[in-house]
Amino acid sequence: MNITHEHQELYRTTKKFVQEQINPHVKEWEAAGIWPAREVLKKMGDLGLLGVSKPVAYGGLGLDYSYEVMFAQALGNIQCGGIPMAIGVQTDMATPALARFGSDELRKQYLVPAISGDMCVSIAVSEAGAGSDVAGIKTTAVKDGDDYVINGSKMWITNGTQSDWACVLANTSEGKPHLNKSLIIVPMDAPGIDRKTRLDKLGMRSSDTAMIFFDNVRVPRRNLIGQEGMGFMYQMMQFQEERLFGAASGIDGLLNLIDETIDYTRQRQAFGMPLIDNQYMHFKIAELRTEVEALKALVYQTTGEYISGKHTPEHIAMLASMCKLKIGRVSREVTDGLLQFWGGQGYMWDSNVARAYRDTRLISIGGGADEIMLGIICKAMGILPKKKKG
Repeated sequence: MNITHEHQELYRTTKKFVQEQINPHVKEWEAAGIWPAREVLKKMGDLGLLGVSKPVAYGGLGLDYSYEVMFAQALGNIQCGGIPMAIGVQTDMATPALARFGSDELRKQYLVPAISGDMCVSIAVSEAGAGSDVAGIKTTAVKDGDDYVINGSKMWITNGTQSDWACVLANTSEGKPHLNKSLIIVPMDAPGIDRKTRLDKLGMRSSDTAMIFFDNVRVPRRNLIGQEGMGFMYQMMQFQEERLFGAASGIDGLLNLIDETIDYTRQRQAFGMPLIDNQYMHFKIAELRTEVEALKALVYQTTGEYISGKHTPEHIAMLASMCKLKIGRVSREVTDGLLQFWGGQGYMWDSNVARAYRDTRLISIGGGADEIMLGIICKAMGILPKKKKG
Protein backbone atom coordinates (compact mmCIF):
# COMPACT_ATOMS: atom_id res chain seq x y z
CA MET A 1 0.00 0.00 0.00
CA ASN A 2 1.51 3.28 -1.15
CA ILE A 3 0.87 6.22 1.20
CA THR A 4 0.49 9.40 -0.85
CA HIS A 5 0.05 13.05 0.07
CA GLU A 6 -3.69 12.58 -0.50
CA HIS A 7 -3.77 9.71 2.00
CA GLN A 8 -1.97 11.89 4.55
CA GLU A 9 -4.38 14.78 4.03
CA LEU A 10 -7.41 12.55 4.54
CA TYR A 11 -5.80 11.20 7.71
CA ARG A 12 -5.02 14.73 8.92
CA THR A 13 -8.56 16.00 8.26
CA THR A 14 -10.13 13.05 10.07
CA LYS A 15 -7.77 13.25 13.05
CA LYS A 16 -8.42 16.99 13.38
CA PHE A 17 -12.16 16.32 13.42
CA VAL A 18 -11.67 13.67 16.09
CA GLN A 19 -9.62 15.98 18.30
CA GLU A 20 -11.97 18.95 17.97
CA GLN A 21 -15.44 17.42 17.65
CA ILE A 22 -15.34 14.03 19.39
CA ASN A 23 -12.66 13.66 22.07
CA PRO A 24 -13.84 16.65 24.18
CA HIS A 25 -17.17 14.83 24.63
CA VAL A 26 -16.08 11.21 25.05
CA LYS A 27 -16.44 11.07 28.84
CA GLU A 28 -19.89 12.64 28.66
CA TRP A 29 -21.08 10.19 25.98
CA GLU A 30 -19.53 7.22 27.77
CA ALA A 31 -21.42 8.14 30.95
CA ALA A 32 -24.66 8.61 29.03
CA GLY A 33 -24.29 5.27 27.24
CA ILE A 34 -25.03 6.85 23.87
CA TRP A 35 -23.48 9.26 21.37
CA PRO A 36 -25.36 11.91 19.32
CA ALA A 37 -25.05 9.91 16.12
CA ARG A 38 -26.99 12.15 13.76
CA GLU A 39 -25.21 15.31 14.92
CA VAL A 40 -21.72 13.83 14.56
CA LEU A 41 -22.45 11.97 11.33
CA LYS A 42 -23.88 15.07 9.69
CA LYS A 43 -20.69 16.99 10.44
CA MET A 44 -18.62 14.14 9.04
CA GLY A 45 -20.84 13.94 5.97
CA ASP A 46 -20.33 17.64 5.33
CA LEU A 47 -16.57 16.97 5.25
CA GLY A 48 -17.01 14.08 2.80
CA LEU A 49 -15.77 11.51 5.31
CA LEU A 50 -18.66 9.02 5.17
CA GLY A 51 -18.28 7.93 1.56
CA VAL A 52 -14.54 7.79 1.00
CA SER A 53 -14.67 4.64 -1.16
CA LYS A 54 -18.30 4.96 -2.28
CA PRO A 55 -19.35 5.88 -5.85
CA VAL A 56 -19.19 9.55 -6.82
CA ALA A 57 -22.67 9.25 -8.36
CA TYR A 58 -24.15 8.81 -4.89
CA GLY A 59 -22.10 11.44 -3.07
CA GLY A 60 -18.96 9.46 -2.32
CA LEU A 61 -15.36 10.33 -3.11
CA GLY A 62 -14.87 7.29 -5.34
CA LEU A 63 -11.41 6.50 -3.92
CA ASP A 64 -9.92 3.04 -3.54
CA TYR A 65 -10.09 1.21 -0.24
CA SER A 66 -6.61 2.28 0.86
CA TYR A 67 -8.10 5.71 1.60
CA GLU A 68 -10.82 4.09 3.70
CA VAL A 69 -8.09 2.38 5.70
CA MET A 70 -6.38 5.71 6.37
CA PHE A 71 -9.73 7.15 7.47
CA ALA A 72 -10.21 4.19 9.81
CA GLN A 73 -6.71 4.54 11.23
CA ALA A 74 -7.35 8.21 12.00
CA LEU A 75 -10.56 7.27 13.82
CA GLY A 76 -8.36 5.23 16.15
CA ASN A 77 -7.41 8.51 17.81
CA ILE A 78 -10.88 8.66 19.38
CA GLN A 79 -10.40 8.05 23.09
CA CYS A 80 -12.87 5.18 23.24
CA GLY A 81 -13.76 2.18 21.12
CA GLY A 82 -17.51 2.62 20.81
CA ILE A 83 -17.58 5.63 18.50
CA PRO A 84 -15.08 4.36 15.89
CA MET A 85 -17.10 1.15 15.79
CA ALA A 86 -20.39 3.03 15.37
CA ILE A 87 -18.96 5.18 12.57
CA GLY A 88 -17.55 2.05 10.93
CA VAL A 89 -21.04 0.54 10.90
CA GLN A 90 -22.19 3.55 8.88
CA THR A 91 -19.30 3.47 6.41
CA ASP A 92 -18.08 -0.13 6.16
CA MET A 93 -20.60 -2.57 7.59
CA ALA A 94 -24.15 -1.54 6.65
CA THR A 95 -23.51 0.12 3.28
CA PRO A 96 -20.95 -1.84 1.15
CA ALA A 97 -23.49 -4.33 -0.25
CA LEU A 98 -25.97 -1.54 -0.97
CA ALA A 99 -23.27 0.42 -2.81
CA ARG A 100 -22.23 -2.62 -4.88
CA PHE A 101 -25.47 -4.44 -5.57
CA GLY A 102 -28.39 -2.14 -4.73
CA SER A 103 -30.66 -0.78 -7.46
CA ASP A 104 -30.18 2.81 -8.55
CA GLU A 105 -33.48 3.71 -6.87
CA LEU A 106 -32.45 2.04 -3.61
CA ARG A 107 -29.05 3.71 -3.57
CA LYS A 108 -30.55 7.14 -4.18
CA GLN A 109 -33.07 6.64 -1.38
CA TYR A 110 -30.78 5.11 1.26
CA LEU A 111 -27.09 5.29 0.31
CA VAL A 112 -27.04 8.99 -0.59
CA PRO A 113 -28.33 10.15 2.84
CA ALA A 114 -26.02 7.68 4.61
CA ILE A 115 -23.03 9.25 2.83
CA SER A 116 -24.22 12.83 3.45
CA GLY A 117 -24.84 12.09 7.14
CA ASP A 118 -28.55 12.81 6.88
CA MET A 119 -29.36 9.25 7.97
CA CYS A 120 -27.84 6.99 10.61
CA VAL A 121 -27.72 3.30 9.72
CA SER A 122 -27.30 -0.16 11.27
CA ILE A 123 -26.35 -3.65 10.15
CA ALA A 124 -28.75 -6.26 11.55
CA VAL A 125 -27.33 -9.76 11.16
CA SER A 126 -26.65 -11.24 14.62
CA GLU A 127 -29.34 -12.95 16.66
CA ALA A 128 -29.40 -14.31 20.20
CA GLY A 129 -28.80 -17.82 18.84
CA ALA A 130 -26.71 -16.88 15.82
CA GLY A 131 -23.73 -14.62 16.30
CA SER A 132 -20.68 -15.89 14.44
CA ASP A 133 -22.91 -18.63 12.93
CA VAL A 134 -24.52 -16.37 10.33
CA ALA A 135 -26.08 -19.34 8.51
CA GLY A 136 -28.10 -20.09 11.65
CA ILE A 137 -30.25 -16.94 11.70
CA LYS A 138 -34.02 -17.47 12.13
CA THR A 139 -35.52 -14.10 11.08
CA THR A 140 -37.79 -14.53 8.07
CA ALA A 141 -38.97 -12.26 5.26
CA VAL A 142 -41.98 -13.78 3.50
CA LYS A 143 -43.29 -12.40 0.19
CA ASP A 144 -46.82 -11.05 0.30
CA GLY A 145 -47.79 -9.21 -2.87
CA ASP A 146 -45.36 -6.34 -3.38
CA ASP A 147 -44.05 -6.56 0.20
CA TYR A 148 -41.86 -8.66 2.41
CA VAL A 149 -43.34 -9.43 5.83
CA ILE A 150 -40.51 -9.71 8.35
CA ASN A 151 -40.68 -11.58 11.67
CA GLY A 152 -37.92 -12.35 14.13
CA SER A 153 -35.36 -10.52 16.22
CA LYS A 154 -31.82 -9.18 16.05
CA MET A 155 -29.30 -8.82 18.87
CA TRP A 156 -26.30 -6.57 19.62
CA ILE A 157 -27.20 -4.03 16.92
CA THR A 158 -24.86 -1.02 16.93
CA ASN A 159 -26.64 2.33 16.43
CA GLY A 160 -29.81 0.30 16.90
CA THR A 161 -31.77 2.83 18.95
CA GLN A 162 -30.91 5.74 16.64
CA SER A 163 -30.67 4.36 13.11
CA ASP A 164 -33.02 5.48 10.34
CA TRP A 165 -32.65 2.21 8.45
CA ALA A 166 -31.02 -1.16 8.91
CA CYS A 167 -29.50 -3.59 6.44
CA VAL A 168 -31.26 -6.76 7.63
CA LEU A 169 -30.24 -10.32 6.81
CA ALA A 170 -33.31 -12.57 6.70
CA ASN A 171 -34.37 -15.96 5.36
CA THR A 172 -36.46 -15.42 2.23
CA SER A 173 -36.99 -19.10 1.39
CA GLU A 174 -36.82 -22.60 2.88
CA GLY A 175 -33.73 -23.58 0.89
CA LYS A 176 -30.19 -24.42 1.96
CA PRO A 177 -28.92 -22.04 4.70
CA HIS A 178 -26.25 -20.48 2.48
CA LEU A 179 -28.66 -19.94 -0.42
CA ASN A 180 -31.91 -18.85 1.24
CA LYS A 181 -30.91 -15.51 2.72
CA SER A 182 -31.32 -11.96 1.46
CA LEU A 183 -30.23 -8.48 2.53
CA ILE A 184 -33.15 -6.06 2.81
CA ILE A 185 -33.22 -2.36 3.67
CA VAL A 186 -35.71 -1.88 6.51
CA PRO A 187 -36.78 1.64 7.58
CA MET A 188 -36.61 1.66 11.37
CA ASP A 189 -39.83 3.64 11.76
CA ALA A 190 -41.86 0.87 10.10
CA PRO A 191 -44.86 -0.38 12.14
CA GLY A 192 -44.09 -3.55 14.08
CA ILE A 193 -40.50 -2.69 15.03
CA ASP A 194 -39.58 -2.60 18.72
CA ARG A 195 -36.06 -1.38 19.51
CA LYS A 196 -36.50 0.23 22.90
CA THR A 197 -34.16 -2.17 24.70
CA ARG A 198 -30.65 -0.66 24.93
CA LEU A 199 -28.13 -3.23 26.11
CA ASP A 200 -25.84 -2.62 29.09
CA LYS A 201 -22.35 -3.64 27.99
CA LEU A 202 -18.94 -4.19 29.60
CA GLY A 203 -17.29 -1.77 27.18
CA MET A 204 -18.06 0.30 24.07
CA ARG A 205 -20.27 2.29 26.43
CA SER A 206 -20.85 5.33 24.21
CA SER A 207 -22.18 3.17 21.37
CA ASP A 208 -25.88 2.43 21.74
CA THR A 209 -26.53 -1.27 21.17
CA ALA A 210 -30.08 -2.56 20.80
CA MET A 211 -32.24 -5.63 20.63
CA ILE A 212 -34.62 -5.29 17.68
CA PHE A 213 -37.89 -7.19 17.33
CA PHE A 214 -39.80 -7.49 14.05
CA ASP A 215 -43.51 -8.31 14.32
CA ASN A 216 -45.12 -8.56 10.85
CA VAL A 217 -43.03 -5.66 9.60
CA ARG A 218 -43.88 -4.80 6.00
CA VAL A 219 -41.28 -3.39 3.62
CA PRO A 220 -41.49 -3.09 -0.17
CA ARG A 221 -39.87 -5.92 -2.11
CA ARG A 222 -37.95 -3.28 -4.03
CA ASN A 223 -35.90 -2.82 -0.80
CA LEU A 224 -34.11 -6.07 -1.61
CA ILE A 225 -30.37 -5.56 -2.18
CA GLY A 226 -29.28 -7.32 -5.35
CA GLN A 227 -30.67 -10.80 -5.94
CA GLU A 228 -32.86 -12.78 -3.58
CA GLY A 229 -30.98 -15.67 -2.00
CA MET A 230 -27.58 -13.99 -2.36
CA GLY A 231 -27.64 -12.33 1.07
CA PHE A 232 -25.23 -14.76 2.73
CA MET A 233 -22.65 -14.21 -0.01
CA TYR A 234 -23.14 -10.43 0.05
CA GLN A 235 -22.72 -10.42 3.83
CA MET A 236 -19.51 -12.46 3.63
CA MET A 237 -18.18 -9.81 1.23
CA GLN A 238 -19.21 -7.04 3.63
CA PHE A 239 -17.37 -8.83 6.42
CA GLN A 240 -14.03 -8.48 4.63
CA GLU A 241 -14.17 -4.68 4.65
CA GLU A 242 -15.61 -4.67 8.16
CA ARG A 243 -12.70 -6.74 9.44
CA LEU A 244 -10.08 -4.70 7.62
CA PHE A 245 -11.67 -1.45 8.82
CA GLY A 246 -11.78 -2.75 12.39
CA ALA A 247 -8.13 -3.73 12.37
CA ALA A 248 -7.05 -0.38 10.92
CA SER A 249 -9.15 1.58 13.41
CA GLY A 250 -7.38 -0.09 16.33
CA ILE A 251 -3.80 0.80 15.42
CA ASP A 252 -3.51 4.43 16.52
CA GLY A 253 -5.38 3.87 19.77
CA LEU A 254 -2.84 1.25 20.83
CA LEU A 255 0.11 3.40 19.78
CA ASN A 256 -1.33 6.37 21.70
CA LEU A 257 -1.82 4.20 24.77
CA ILE A 258 1.79 3.03 24.60
CA ASP A 259 3.01 6.65 24.36
CA GLU A 260 0.78 7.69 27.26
CA THR A 261 2.16 4.84 29.36
CA ILE A 262 5.74 5.81 28.54
CA ASP A 263 5.05 9.36 29.73
CA TYR A 264 3.39 8.10 32.92
CA THR A 265 6.14 5.64 33.82
CA ARG A 266 8.80 8.31 33.24
CA GLN A 267 7.09 10.58 35.75
CA ARG A 268 6.13 7.93 38.29
CA GLN A 269 8.87 7.26 40.85
CA ALA A 270 9.24 3.93 42.63
CA PHE A 271 12.17 2.72 44.74
CA GLY A 272 14.11 5.87 43.94
CA MET A 273 13.90 5.80 40.14
CA PRO A 274 11.37 6.28 37.32
CA LEU A 275 9.34 3.14 36.60
CA ILE A 276 10.44 3.19 32.95
CA ASP A 277 14.05 2.60 34.07
CA ASN A 278 13.08 -0.89 35.17
CA GLN A 279 14.45 -3.13 32.41
CA TYR A 280 11.43 -5.41 32.40
CA MET A 281 9.16 -2.43 31.77
CA HIS A 282 11.05 -0.85 28.90
CA PHE A 283 11.67 -4.24 27.28
CA LYS A 284 7.97 -5.12 27.59
CA ILE A 285 6.86 -1.77 26.13
CA ALA A 286 9.29 -2.25 23.24
CA GLU A 287 7.83 -5.69 22.61
CA LEU A 288 4.27 -4.36 22.62
CA ARG A 289 5.18 -1.57 20.20
CA THR A 290 6.73 -4.17 17.89
CA GLU A 291 3.49 -6.18 17.92
CA VAL A 292 1.43 -3.13 16.96
CA GLU A 293 3.82 -2.20 14.15
CA ALA A 294 3.63 -5.77 12.85
CA LEU A 295 -0.17 -5.53 12.87
CA LYS A 296 0.02 -2.23 10.98
CA ALA A 297 2.26 -3.80 8.34
CA LEU A 298 -0.20 -6.68 7.92
CA VAL A 299 -3.12 -4.28 7.52
CA TYR A 300 -1.23 -2.26 4.90
CA GLN A 301 -0.17 -5.43 3.05
CA THR A 302 -3.73 -6.76 3.04
CA THR A 303 -5.08 -3.43 1.81
CA GLY A 304 -2.53 -3.29 -1.00
CA GLU A 305 -3.37 -6.81 -2.16
CA TYR A 306 -7.11 -6.11 -1.87
CA ILE A 307 -7.05 -3.00 -4.05
CA SER A 308 -4.70 -4.58 -6.59
CA GLY A 309 -7.46 -6.92 -7.76
CA LYS A 310 -4.85 -9.58 -8.49
CA HIS A 311 -5.82 -12.03 -5.77
CA THR A 312 -8.69 -14.44 -5.23
CA PRO A 313 -11.51 -13.61 -2.80
CA GLU A 314 -10.35 -16.56 -0.69
CA HIS A 315 -6.85 -15.10 -0.36
CA ILE A 316 -8.22 -11.68 0.65
CA ALA A 317 -10.62 -13.32 3.12
CA MET A 318 -7.66 -15.14 4.68
CA LEU A 319 -5.62 -11.95 5.07
CA ALA A 320 -8.58 -9.92 6.36
CA SER A 321 -9.27 -12.68 8.88
CA MET A 322 -5.63 -12.58 9.96
CA CYS A 323 -5.94 -8.82 10.51
CA LYS A 324 -9.11 -9.31 12.54
CA LEU A 325 -7.53 -12.10 14.60
CA LYS A 326 -4.36 -10.11 15.20
CA ILE A 327 -6.02 -6.83 16.24
CA GLY A 328 -8.10 -8.70 18.82
CA ARG A 329 -5.17 -10.54 20.31
CA VAL A 330 -2.70 -7.67 20.17
CA SER A 331 -5.26 -5.34 21.77
CA ARG A 332 -5.77 -7.74 24.65
CA GLU A 333 -2.02 -8.13 25.15
CA VAL A 334 -1.29 -4.40 24.95
CA THR A 335 -4.11 -3.16 27.17
CA ASP A 336 -3.59 -5.83 29.82
CA GLY A 337 0.18 -5.34 29.83
CA LEU A 338 0.00 -1.55 30.01
CA LEU A 339 -2.72 -1.51 32.65
CA GLN A 340 -0.35 -3.42 34.92
CA PHE A 341 2.20 -0.61 34.61
CA TRP A 342 -0.39 1.98 35.66
CA GLY A 343 -1.08 0.09 38.88
CA GLY A 344 -4.08 1.28 40.88
CA GLN A 345 -4.47 4.33 38.64
CA GLY A 346 -5.02 2.06 35.67
CA TYR A 347 -7.81 0.25 37.50
CA MET A 348 -9.87 3.42 37.78
CA TRP A 349 -13.01 3.28 35.60
CA ASP A 350 -12.40 6.55 33.71
CA SER A 351 -8.72 6.02 32.92
CA ASN A 352 -7.88 5.66 29.22
CA VAL A 353 -6.12 2.36 29.77
CA ALA A 354 -9.08 0.88 31.68
CA ARG A 355 -11.50 2.04 28.99
CA ALA A 356 -9.31 0.50 26.29
CA TYR A 357 -9.06 -2.72 28.31
CA ARG A 358 -12.87 -2.97 28.40
CA ASP A 359 -13.54 -1.79 24.87
CA THR A 360 -11.03 -3.89 22.99
CA ARG A 361 -12.20 -7.15 24.55
CA LEU A 362 -15.11 -7.13 22.11
CA ILE A 363 -12.80 -7.32 19.09
CA SER A 364 -12.17 -11.04 19.57
CA ILE A 365 -15.93 -11.67 19.75
CA GLY A 366 -17.86 -9.30 17.48
CA GLY A 367 -17.77 -9.46 13.68
CA GLY A 368 -16.70 -13.11 13.85
CA ALA A 369 -14.99 -14.61 16.89
CA ASP A 370 -11.30 -15.53 16.90
CA GLU A 371 -12.25 -19.16 16.37
CA ILE A 372 -14.15 -18.26 13.18
CA MET A 373 -11.14 -16.31 11.90
CA LEU A 374 -8.89 -19.30 12.55
CA GLY A 375 -11.32 -21.54 10.67
CA ILE A 376 -11.29 -19.21 7.64
CA ILE A 377 -7.48 -19.11 7.69
CA CYS A 378 -7.25 -22.90 7.98
CA LYS A 379 -9.70 -23.35 5.09
CA ALA A 380 -7.65 -21.03 2.87
CA MET A 381 -4.51 -22.95 3.82
CA GLY A 382 -6.17 -26.26 2.98
CA ILE A 383 -5.58 -27.79 6.41
CA LEU A 384 -9.14 -28.28 7.66
CA PRO A 385 -10.02 -31.93 8.33
CA LYS A 386 -11.96 -33.52 5.49
CA LYS A 387 -15.61 -34.21 6.24
CA LYS A 388 -16.43 -37.90 6.54
CA LYS A 389 -18.88 -39.22 3.97
CA GLY A 390 -22.10 -40.73 5.25
